Amino acid sequence: MGYLKKGSKVSLLAGLTFGGLLVGSGIMIAGESQYHGHALATSTSGIMALAMGHRFLSTKKFMPAGLVATLGAACCAYNLKKAIEWAPSKGD
Repeated sequence: MGYLKKGSKVSLLAGLTFGGLLVGSGIMIAGESQYHGHALATSTSGIMALAMGHRFLSTKKFMPAGLVATLGAACCAYNLKKAIEWAPSKGD
């Protein structure tokens, strides 16, 4: 939204970076690297939740920062749960 409305190249770069990381994690999960894919998605969505949560607290505007922070936190929690499920056992 930031790039379309204001031409923010930082917003475009951040969107492409985070989108690319999440697509990469999806490819890893669909393949043979479920643990690493969920770990990557956990860290990516966690960083996104923290960054957008900070922006939401600064602006007090739910759209889009509050929504993205909420969705990022939910994705972080889900992927953390799945990463724990797929974690290699200590004997491996």
